[in-house]
Amino acid sequence: MDYIKLGNTGMDVSRICLGCMSFGEVQPGGHQWVLDEERSRPVIKRALELGINFFDTANVYSGGTSEEITGRALKDYANRDEIVLATKVWGRMHQGPNGGGLSRKAIMSEIDKSLKRLGTDYVDLYIIHRWDYNTPIEETMEALHDVVKAGKARYIGASAMYAWQFQKALHTAEKHGWTRFVSMQNHLNLIYREEEREMMPLCKDQKIAVTPYSPLASGRLIRDWSETTHRSETDQIQKSKYDATADVDRLVVERVASIAEKRGVPRIHIALAWLLQKESVAAPIIGATKIGQVEDAVGALSVKLTPEEIAFLEEPYVPHPVVGAQ
Repeated sequence: MDYIKLGNTGMDVSRICLGCMSFGEVQPGGHQWVLDEERSRPVIKRALELGINFFDTANVYSGGTSEEITGRALKDYANRDEIVLATKVWGRMHQGPNGGGLSRKAIMSEIDKSLKRLGTDYVDLYIIHRWDYNTPIEETMEALHDVVKAGKARYIGASAMYAWQFQKALHTAEKHGWTRFVSMQNHLNLIYREEEREMMPLCKDQKIAVTPYSPLASGRLIRDWSETTHRSETDQIQKSKYDATADVDRLVVERVASIAEKRGVPRIHIALAWLLQKESVAAPIIGATKIGQVEDAVGALSVKLTPEEIAFLEEPYVPHPVVGAQ
């Protein structure tokens, strides 16, 4: 396993992050493809054996059960001081007033609930899941600063927003002497590269670590075009992200397959190697429902693409509608 400092911090993270949205109990209206605890634990254990120390979950994943399953497994299998544990806040956790968002009330309530579910005194990275248009950014940034100063989070990060919003948050923190974001969890892969226009240059300039989600485009980059899975058939979020551009994305997917075949490696190696060579990318967040998927992801660290291969992969891309930022 290779490790890297998370942005402009001294904290070491594995170059592969295990996303924990795949773990949880099926909820009404939620993901139907998630693994229950019995099936989740071997995947988490194998990730640890391979040297992965970076785990990402969220309060909203499977109604909080992702945090519970992840927390119990890490407690049983890992040394907490070596683990970098991230969770998120923003999503609606209950109906009625104050059930979600980034108000001071919501943040202070949700951090304590997340810590209880995770079975830990602190998270290493506390991430705002989306931008809250109904709460002043000053209120959000001060609350996050207080969470850090209370020892409940070591660092803070952000996810899926427009670059102007991220810059506004960074400026607000700097203006008031509050804790700054150290990471950006954004939507980036070979068939969705809109982040290269504004967000990636901003993160490079500000020394912000990029931890892309959906690095394999929900698996579309690494399987035959006609192949389907239980997730691809039932995951409505995946469909909303990629179905509209499927015709123009197909050539990129075919080029991933072409290079993988020439090199004699799994396609996942090519898709992740493309991300890992990008400046500012610290650790792509991979989701896994099988042990072999974790093993293949870690194997990508040994693949270094040539400039010619990178150009070949990137050449067919055409502009896409923005997906992720709201």
